[in-house]
Amino acid sequence: MEFFKTANPQDEFFLVSFNERAELTSTFTNSVEDLQSRMMLTSPGAGTALLDAIYLGLSQMRGAHNAKRALLILSDGGDNHAGTTRTISRRLVREADTQLYATAFLTRLEIVGRTPEELHGPSLLSEITELTGGRVFAVEHLNDLPDIASKIGMELRTSICVWDTDQAIHVHDARWRKIKVKLRPPKGLPPLSVYSKTGYYAPAH
Repeated sequence: MEFFKTANPQDEFFLVSFNERAELTSTFTNSVEDLQSRMMLTSPGAGTALLDAIYLGLSQMRGAHNAKRALLILSDGGDNHAGTTRTISRRLVREADTQLYATAFLTRLEIVGRTPEELHGPSLLSEITELTGGRVFAVEHLNDLPDIASKIGMELRTSICVWDTDQAIHVHDARWRKIKVKLRPPKGLPPLSVYSKTGYYAPAH
């Protein structure tokens, strides 16, 4: 709900909930109140079909009207119930022009009490979000969540677009092109970090 406070009137949202399976809870809407009501009615389940939820979210995003697109994932990353494989997810995330952000809920269970999916959850979320120029925010206490949600909202609205003027972008071979962005900050500024996509697919035609 804190994330919605950073919204603009023209923003659209949809909601995907997931436990043993992923489900489209709400199609695109401008009504923040409606989404909040649906979120309050969402109940937890035993499984975590995270990759299926990302697949469903990216599929739904094809109907977005706005050029700036993002998925916000609330999860521990411990996928244990998805039919979508990690390899397929990487390909889909690469192809989708959508930034992924995630809040990784870190439980305080002992290592011996965690499942393999829970142990690798944060790394899975980091791997997927970094492909898109997004990132993961670790959440140890629920009280941290409002501030994190506000930061994500601000980042989505203060992005910088860098255009590649190289002739290679005019080659329509549908191949993956890597991107590496380096920052040379002016003197006197505190340490800065850059988050960008790792690459893009050239158009096929």
